[in-house]
Amino acid sequence: MLTLYYAPHTCALASHIALEDAGVAYSLQRVDFRSREQQSAGYLKINAKGRVPALVTPRGILTETPAILAFIAQTVPAAALAPIEDPFGFAELQAFNNYLCATVHVAHAHRMRGHRWASDDSSFADMQRKVPESVGACFELIERQMLKGPWVMGDDYTVADAYLFTISQWLEGDGVDPGRFPAVKDHRTRMAGRPGVKRAIAEELATG
Repeated sequence: MLTLYYAPHTCALASHIALEDAGVAYSLQRVDFRSREQQSAGYLKINAKGRVPALVTPRGILTETPAILAFIAQTVPAAALAPIEDPFGFAELQAFNNYLCATVHVAHAHRMRGHRWASDDSSFADMQRKVPESVGACFELIERQMLKGPWVMGDDYTVADAYLFTISQWLEGDGVDPGRFPAVKDHRTRMAGRPGVKRAIAEELATG
């Protein structure tokens, strides 16, 4: 049995969707950000980084969305959630997911988590003003060069689609008009109609 530690409205949704897509048995454990449970001694034993997601597996605990998504895809190869038998194709998928994790998510985080990079209030305000530009530039690159077709990798749905969908839902909050990116917007609409996505969102909203 796998257990996913998550919080609603976070990047943990991508792993939640991937678990649904894989059809694997799992349980959910909500982390209450409103009470700062992610910084509690109990949760820090699960994930010393104090963040979500964290996935408890029979072999240990995994953190970081790209690693969790790769693990799910490789654990259930029959679900065909990644080109795991194609080293180059799998590396391309990993490159996309790592761009979302290391660049797009970090640009987004400057809107509400400026304390990670600075301590002066004026610095926070400057970071927030920059977010529409920095996040917008990230999605311009995704739209123009990185989104290969109807799905991230082209014709085949993968775990990268769950991740892009999750991050793209933050566009409006970051002050970016999704209408600037027709392919990303279409991807988000089609993802929202998938049964696994609907189930994952419904489960999170029921507890959020």
